[in-house]
Amino acid sequence: MPQAPRLAADWFDGRSARPMAVEVWIDGGRLHFGERSAPLADLTWPERQRHGQRQILLRGEGLLSFGDAAAFDAWAAASGRGDSLVVRWQQSWRLAGLSLVLIVAVLAAGYRWGLPWAVDATVAVMPASAERALGEQVLRGMDADWLKPSRLSPTRQRDWRERWAAALARARTGGGPAVPEHFEIHFRDGGKALGPNAFALPGGDIVITDALLELLDDEPDAVTTVLAHEIGHVRHRHGLRLVLRAGAVSVVASVIVGDFSALLAAAPAVLASNAYSRDNEREADRYGRALARAGGADTSRMAVFFERLAKRREASVDDSPVAIAFSSHPADDERVRFFSEP
Repeated sequence: MPQAPRLAADWFDGRSARPMAVEVWIDGGRLHFGERSAPLADLTWPERQRHGQRQILLRGEGLLSFGDAAAFDAWAAASGRGDSLVVRWQQSWRLAGLSLVLIVAVLAAGYRWGLPWAVDATVAVMPASAERALGEQVLRGMDADWLKPSRLSPTRQRDWRERWAAALARARTGGGPAVPEHFEIHFRDGGKALGPNAFALPGGDIVITDALLELLDDEPDAVTTVLAHEIGHVRHRHGLRLVLRAGAVSVVASVIVGDFSALLAAAPAVLASNAYSRDNEREADRYGRALARAGGADTSRMAVFFERLAKRREASVDDSPVAIAFSSHPADDERVRFFSEP
């Protein structure tokens, strides 16, 4: 029977800094070094690299060091210790490139199909109370950093609320789409940072800025349609989906332990930019048009809204957003026609 190949090594026993010269060979499922041996299963083998020494870690007995990397690689191969599949892939630029392409493809597929599925599954099981708690915390954060108390008089705020309440009452009795059980309207001054804006938070809180109401003070039907659009986002829980998508890395832990801190860090900017998908916007548009019309509003007045937004955008001398709730998806002719068609 041929003798197992042997290789010179330095053994560091873990107690002394001075190495001991030994011969190393493999026989009977064990690694022999000098007068000692260890089961192969208890060893940590080095991955083959282009340069540098090789080391074998011995459980509880230090390590073996091999200064000649090429000699070690030849000895390991002759002893039946070939490279693992991972190491072979790492040593081939073609296979490494293929791995990169596969990783990118998997990540892209996960983002395109896996992430929406995960978000939908999470939304389906998240209780309304947890969603409202998240929305309340987000609103408090936005009030601290983005929003200021409304400049509208209490009388003007009451007038708007009464007009909306009457429209919703007509919609409920006039065959309009189902209205969420919980939503609350908040008037805020968004300053230059938000401009004319309206957005829905998770759980049903809807923020409408003073600038939006000032822009459409003489167009109550357009304001009602904007509100109906935001109620559509509440109805379909788009705000929750948007926050979960933005915080996808931490959403599982957040839902399980009830710690929304990671989501709250990004939620104000995400919701203020209102970067809903086109499908979400179309869904909210369809709902908002049906609800507003059932409430007696002329949704074609949205054309005036879009026209004024365009003029305000052209006249803007800074980089502040203009009606972010609608500017993320340009008010092109198709959208104007949608709100104006019979």
